[in-house]
Amino acid sequence: MELLEAEAGRSGWTPLLPFRMDGLKGIDLYLKDESLHPTGSLKHRLARSLFIHGLCNGDIGRGTTIIEASSGSTAVSEAYFAQILDLPFVAILPAATSQEKIALIRRYGGGVHVVDDPTEVVATAQGLADDSDGHFMDQFSFASQATDWRSGNIASELFSQMSRERHPVPDWVVVGAGTGGTSTTIARHARYKGISSRVAVVDPDGSAFYEGWRRKDTSFLTSTPSRIEGIGRTRVESSFVPNLIDEMVQVPDGASIVTMRWASERLGRRVGPSTGTNIWGALQLALRMRASRREGSIVTLICDVGDRYASTYYDDDWVTARGIDPTSYRGALSELCSAETRNA
Repeated sequence: MELLEAEAGRSGWTPLLPFRMDGLKGIDLYLKDESLHPTGSLKHRLARSLFIHGLCNGDIGRGTTIIEASSGSTAVSEAYFAQILDLPFVAILPAATSQEKIALIRRYGGGVHVVDDPTEVVATAQGLADDSDGHFMDQFSFASQATDWRSGNIASELFSQMSRERHPVPDWVVVGAGTGGTSTTIARHARYKGISSRVAVVDPDGSAFYEGWRRKDTSFLTSTPSRIEGIGRTRVESSFVPNLIDEMVQVPDGASIVTMRWASERLGRRVGPSTGTNIWGALQLALRMRASRREGSIVTLICDVGDRYASTYYDDDWVTARGIDPTSYRGALSELCSAETRNA
């Protein structure tokens, strides 16, 4: 626990960046930059919380093998923490996981086991934990339980950082859902502190979260996995609490990818595809506010660094081979940058 507390002290808060949109006069968009964690993603917070959870529950001790099912970023962060604690770590990953993420897991001393069927990663991880007497972290089940939503979390940070802005209480906080832990933490904290901000979850093609939320059916399943790494699931995970979510926005994969690249050009550095999903969804809500002539603020997240997707989402041939056409969405983004739309 001392080692984890020391790491938390070194990591500090992540910045909150204004993201100017000339076409959205009176609406302030902010990006909380989670890519600046030591392991380069939002999942750094979750990984630390899961290790604390496992230690305090007595599930992790000296020499315990840590096993996780992941699309990559959580596994990268958990490998980092396992190395700090001198514990062996094995990641169970879908075959589509980028090679850059796999290389990062191995750089932190982790082992990698690839599964062809992405719907089997959880069962494979649980089976390996049973066979090896290891500890399956199971982020999809424990993300919302392991995170302290009252204080010292992403929500308490962003609301504190917003306190001196022009519109200090965001109309919307927009996040994606992989486990559902981030949306749950932010919504619970807002209710606990009496903050009126609403929480919107963006959901990519192939994910079960939107339909599960719309139908109020947490058993809803889909047959095709999400193609946006880090968010979207074929089932509604237990850490996702639908009745805490005020709005969900479905985002086509092409919109996620073109927005990822467009935002990277504006920021001067690469961000990942789930960040593109977040920003696209935030802009749809901003357009809704503009149409009703409302002013206010919206906060969303930069989820991770884009360098780990150089061979996938930033590769035109890779995108085309998967039947994704991002080109039709770029015009809508260009319109938002135009000074001509300021008074629309």
